[in-house]
Amino acid sequence: MPTSSPTRSTTQQPGHLLGYARVSTTAQDPALQHDALTAAGCYRTWTDTASGALAARPALDDVLARLGPGDVLVVWRLDRLARSLRHLLTLIDDLDSRGVGFRSLTESIDTTTATGRLVLHLFGALGEFERDLLKERTAAGLEAAVARGRRGGRPALMTPAKLAAARALLTAGRTAGEAAEAVGVSRATLYRALA
Repeated sequence: MPTSSPTRSTTQQPGHLLGYARVSTTAQDPALQHDALTAAGCYRTWTDTASGALAARPALDDVLARLGPGDVLVVWRLDRLARSLRHLLTLIDDLDSRGVGFRSLTESIDTTTATGRLVLHLFGALGEFERDLLKERTAAGLEAAVARGRRGGRPALMTPAKLAAARALLTAGRTAGEAAEAVGVSRATLYRALA
């Protein structure tokens, strides 16, 4: 359940620092994050209790909706905000397009400075490089498997032995549904094999 700790009126003027904290379970205490965000100058902090893998985080949605041009979203650590590097870069691109800055206290990233923007661009380049490497490794693995005579995908349900048994049942007067059930395939699979 999202909570907030306002220290000022909820109507903000441009240029405010707004904090976001997240803990994964109710057993975890967000006090460390709140203290760091307050010390950094955040006038209000939104807190989610949710796994980082979950897309639904009401407090994050609320703080993102409240951020205006000139404001800065502040987090204690990058992993408190984003599920992955791609998610982080998407969020920060969205903030940047709205004139909102971003600051991560632990990693010392601040997109309101030239150095912070450079670091973020490097993160983006590394993320793209990682995705390209993954694509290349996947393609090479598939090529190697084909060269060894292996095909990808699910193994065929209808084997030559099952097809022969199904044909014998059909010849003996059984229906397609009965023959398919007897050999352990669907009627559609049997029809495809017979075709």
